[in-house]
Amino acid sequence: MAKSKLIKANEKIAEKVTGAFGKVQDSVVGGYGKIEDKFVDQYLTKDGESIADAKARLKQEQADRKAKQDLHKEY
Repeated sequence: MAKSKLIKANEKIAEKVTGAFGKVQDSVVGGYGKIEDKFVDQYLTKDGESIADAKARLKQEQADRKAKQDLHKEY
């Protein structure tokens, strides 16, 4: 059974919309990443520490705080 013209048109529209959404999403996420890196570099890095090292350190500190908080909740 052949697809109707309406179904084909809807599929083309859907492809364009999802493609446009993907481009917008990539732009927004990329822009956020740049802002995040700039903030970490300016305010959260210690002497001689790279941005990646600072992010890893912050993530570890957060995990340690959460583990300590969870430990206190048990008692």
